[in-house]
This record gives sequence, structure tokens and C-alpha cells, in this order.
Amino acid sequence: MKPVVPVLTALAVAGAFATVVHAQSPDRQIKYRQAALATMGYHFFGVLAPMAKGERPYDAAAAARSAKYVSEVSAMPWEGFGPGTDAGAPTKAKPEIWKDKARFDKLAQDMQIETAKLAKAAGTDLASLRTAVSATAKACTNCHDDFRAK
Repeated sequence: MKPVVPVLTALAVAGAFATVVHAQSPDRQIKYRQAALATMGYHFFGVLAPMAKGERPYDAAAAARSAKYVSEVSAMPWEGFGPGTDAGAPTKAKPEIWKDKARFDKLAQDMQIETAKLAKAAGTDLASLRTAVSATAKACTNCHDDFRAK
């Protein structure tokens, strides 16, 4: 239980300050969104996807925990795409984000829906995890294809 406390504390602190992200400089907003996306990637690509692919043994408790983190953090990065964050700190965000913000926001919402499904399915069984990982990966790719530089 102890390893979960620092992660939950970090999420609580980040969540408490999420509403003031727009008041931050563009560089800080970029770093904020990158940190949230990196946290999601750590749990998705480091734990869940390897389990779904059979590269790591399926562990229902670990899958449920990582999927919960992915789902909870999935609401956070979007505040870091505020005005002026199309330039500044190194970023892979394409200018199309700000040109087609409605579509970008829709894809972000779709991804959050899939991560919520992932959180419900991950700890049930391997087949459910595989289905949810695939759907979540597709939701991420839908956005990355048009809005993230390689």
C-alpha cells in the first residue's frame, strides 16, 4: 500500500493546481501537460500494454491500479494546451491543435471515455484487458495521428 501513497499525493497536488495552469507561463503549461501524458504512458505502455500482449504476466491487481491511474490522469493534460502553448518549451504538439480545437477537444474526450472503460475492465480478466487496451490505444492514436509530431 505504501507505494501508492506518493502517486496519490502527487495526483492530489497536481489536481489542486490544475485550475491555475492557465495562469502559468506557456512553458510551464507545456511541461505540465507533458508530465501528465508521460504518467499515463508509463502505466499504459509500461504495465497494461505488455500484459495485453503477453509480454508481462497478467496481474489483475497491477492492471487495475495502472488503469485507474491512466483514467484519473487522462483528465489533466488538456488544461496545458492554453493560449501561447503552441510555442515555447520543446513540444511535439502540432499547430493544428489550435486551428481545429473543437476536433482536438473531441478526441481528448473520446480518449477519456476509453480510459474510463479501461479502468473498469483491467482487473477483471485478460481478455477484457486486451479489448480495453486496444480501444484505448486506438483513441490515443486517433489524436496523435493529426495533432502530434513524430
